[in-house]
Amino acid sequence: MCPRWRILQPVVTGGEQVCIEERRHGVVLVGSFLRASTLAGPGVLAVVIGWPATAAGAVLLGVAAAIVLRAVWRWERTLVVLTTEKLFIVHGTVRRRAAAVRLSRVGPVEIEQSLLGRLLGYGTIVAGELEITHVPQPTRIVDRLQ
Repeated sequence: MCPRWRILQPVVTGGEQVCIEERRHGVVLVGSFLRASTLAGPGVLAVVIGWPATAAGAVLLGVAAAIVLRAVWRWERTLVVLTTEKLFIVHGTVRRRAAAVRLSRVGPVEIEQSLLGRLLGYGTIVAGELEITHVPQPTRIVDRLQ
């Protein structure tokens, strides 16, 4: 049994089959990487300067690493899933949460894409009350819905 299947096991039931299972687009990591680099730059400079700035530089580098690690962990643990019966997003590690919408009850499905989203291939899917942001290739999922 693959690790992702263990994440989905509580929310995929019976004869339901997974059609699409993927992470959100990598663009969600950009903000955290930028924040971390603004801390890492001065941190490296402080380490290069030497003692006593080395201690402050080490703290800044540690905080930057923690920011990146947290962002990548959350990205890794968030899945957009389309099954034969539902569209949902699963996220969390210790406290796993899933927001779902049954395909039989979904009315019109919308795709929202900014210019950057169209260039990089991601968008937001709005299906009923469920809104999933940063979905890679959202038209592929919507085509499978219909």
